[in-house]
Amino acid sequence: MKIFVGLISLIAVLLVALAGPLYKFGMIELATAFAGFKFGVFAGIAALILLVIQLLFKRHTASIGSALTSAVLAIAAIVIPLSMMNTAKNVPPIHDISTDLVNPPAFIAIAPLRADAPNPVAYDGIETAEQQRTAYPELQTLRYDQTQPELMAAGTQAIENLGWELVNIDADKGIIEATDTTAWFGFKDDVVVRITDNENERLVDIRSKSRIGGSDLGKNAARVYKLIDELDSILAK
Repeated sequence: MKIFVGLISLIAVLLVALAGPLYKFGMIELATAFAGFKFGVFAGIAALILLVIQLLFKRHTASIGSALTSAVLAIAAIVIPLSMMNTAKNVPPIHDISTDLVNPPAFIAIAPLRADAPNPVAYDGIETAEQQRTAYPELQTLRYDQTQPELMAAGTQAIENLGWELVNIDADKGIIEATDTTAWFGFKDDVVVRITDNENERLVDIRSKSRIGGSDLGKNAARVYKLIDELDSILAK
């Protein structure tokens, strides 16, 4: 029974862990990957139940090492999807984040790259803006004293430091565009930075939008925060 419990635990964690890479490399559809999460949770629960039965009625067939390994694998298969579900419940079901909700920066060079994306390039509108205001009220237009060329250079450096793919740098329009590919599932999320003059200061707006999916689990907001932190760090030097 030790081998059977260990096998079920291993299958459970593999269903969860491999869902992302298999989708990322085009081997399965996204719906199949999410189904893998569901079955991974079921398999993890089944493994824990079997492990309890084993420890209660067939303790002589179990060892501390095998029991701990099976428990860790099964728990991981359960916790990862449930943690993602919990995150989804605590963030708004949106995937388009901007520091300017009235006139969000527009994607230019990235627009053709999103031609076949389920999420259109246009801003998602008033409902999304209202949900963002409630969830991330501190995300607003940034104001800097540096010149536009200095901010363009710092913004470009920040994006490179974060490992995102630079797509477009338009110094005349004060636009920087980039794409961030997530590690696990390989989702492509696009970012645009807009720098404009406002008398004695420069206004910097950042927008991040997923190409696929309804809820981004807070990833786009986190990406905007990360870029702001990196930009401020560079400008502080």
